[in-house]
Amino acid sequence: MIAAAAAGQPPADWPRESPPPPLPWRQATFPPYEVRTLDNGLRVVVVMHHEQPAVNLRLLIGAGSAYDPAGKPGVATFTGALLDQGTTSRSATEVADAIDSIGGILGAGAGTDLTFVNALVMTDSFEFGLDMVADTVRNPAFAPAEIERERQQVLSGFQVSYDDPEYLSGVVLSRLIYGSHPYGQPSNGTPESVRRIARDDLVDFHAAHYAPNNALLAIVGDVDAESAFAAAERTFGDWAPRTEAAAPPVGEIPEPTRRIVVIDKPGSLQTAIRVGHAALERASPDHLPFDVAIKILGGEGGNRLGSVLRTERSLTYSASAEIGSRRYGGDFIGKTDTRTEATVEALRLMVGEVGRLRRERVSRRELENAQAYLAGNFPLTIETPNAIASQVLEALVYGLDLDDLPNYPNRINAVTVEDIRRVARTYLRPDRLAIVLVGEARAFVNDLRRAGFGDVEVLSVAELDLSSPDFRR
Repeated sequence: MIAAAAAGQPPADWPRESPPPPLPWRQATFPPYEVRTLDNGLRVVVVMHHEQPAVNLRLLIGAGSAYDPAGKPGVATFTGALLDQGTTSRSATEVADAIDSIGGILGAGAGTDLTFVNALVMTDSFEFGLDMVADTVRNPAFAPAEIERERQQVLSGFQVSYDDPEYLSGVVLSRLIYGSHPYGQPSNGTPESVRRIARDDLVDFHAAHYAPNNALLAIVGDVDAESAFAAAERTFGDWAPRTEAAAPPVGEIPEPTRRIVVIDKPGSLQTAIRVGHAALERASPDHLPFDVAIKILGGEGGNRLGSVLRTERSLTYSASAEIGSRRYGGDFIGKTDTRTEATVEALRLMVGEVGRLRRERVSRRELENAQAYLAGNFPLTIETPNAIASQVLEALVYGLDLDDLPNYPNRINAVTVEDIRRVARTYLRPDRLAIVLVGEARAFVNDLRRAGFGDVEVLSVAELDLSSPDFRR
């Protein structure tokens, strides 16, 4: 028995009980909300939620890393990170002291499609918090000292990230999936691009994209609608709109293509495995059933990958699959980590499960378990002002119907086995999966080729260049 365990194989009588089924979902009431547009184009959504004496403020700018200037990845993220690090009227220390003085929280950053500023304040500090949000968004100082401090932090972070299989596998897979499209560029840039970013790049990006008619403001919490809209008008009404509409990221997302890249990390005891390909944008009418399908493959309430790789084969501690859906495209990704000698077996099983989902109908019980989890989890997604703001803003950003928000559990439960079969056949391409493996290459590359995973590209971390088509310097 000890030998079997040492070899990574469970004893024959190892318990294999399935987890308990999800509890029945309960009806949840989405709080009332109103949406208005100011004369300068700023869309404001107010959600009344009086369970706590707090207000969440979230302002989104419709430009993230996908809008980086050509040849300068990292500008949007750099800009977002500096928003709360000093304004034209407050130093970085004064910004921090001001929000601390009211017991609030203020943060800023950038994603792929969007930049954000978030604040959480008590109800009696609502207008002060709104002023803080407006100041950070409209009047960032981009002080030279703060720029250099942020640059050194990012560069230090790269030293850690380039030694992290999770980071390496993720950024390389994104490049394989999206090719030269901006969605495939690393959001924080590269060491070379970050060193080149100048203050003028940040100022120009801010001037080009930060405008009320390219922004959304959510006010969620213990406020009444009229007071909230009046405060938004007072604070943002004189913000001048931009004359030109924001252009979408330039470039076409390529069709899925099989490509296998191995990042060699000598001495690694494990291999990070990532597989995926381009899928569908967030506004697609098939997003909901496809999300359920991927939950069955590797998410909560289902997870065939976990059952096969962990429960049946003891190859990993966890395996999952998820979709990333954005404004102009999206992707599907499966991931796991396994011991080096099991790399090829784990990869083969992952690809096989993707193919099985496309090839065979899921069982009614699998579908019902996924639906029960998603519908049952819905109340948690509207439990706090911050969570409610996320739901409403996502709908507005992606042009979704706000009326669908309260009906999410019913829409989930309306998905059928045939819907899953249709979207799996439409959007899953197991023969065209992009594959990234980060680990000790010499221990499994030859076995990869023997297992039918030919045309393997092997490169070291030292020669990795995320801006190059072949990833080599």
